[in-house]
Amino acid sequence: MIPLDDTTASNGRPLHAPRPALLRREHYLLALTWAFTFFSSVRVLSYLPTLWLIVEQQNSSQHSLLTWLAWLGANLTMAGWLHEHNGRRFNRAVWVNLANATMCTLTAAVIVFYRFAPGATP
Repeated sequence: MIPLDDTTASNGRPLHAPRPALLRREHYLLALTWAFTFFSSVRVLSYLPTLWLIVEQQNSSQHSLLTWLAWLGANLTMAGWLHEHNGRRFNRAVWVNLANATMCTLTAAVIVFYRFAPGATP
């Protein structure tokens, strides 16, 4: 007699085909974690050209302070939400959102500096 489990029918046939190794959840989660880490790192670095341009031109009139403050708020609240839903522990996603919030803060500060500095271009 064939032992039965949740993957075999009463006649011994499999209820579903076994998944290929590449599609296992562990591999998917590992790939997703590395993709998150890569793209989040690229995202943090992607703020630098905007910061550089504003400083180089000494003019922030083409950049929306409201947008940067909204992104700052979104990143901070997402970090807080993730922290709370992770048992008040810091994980990679919390740190990435805090890094993004830091870059938004720097960008907003540079915008404010060049927008409201004495002699700034309106």
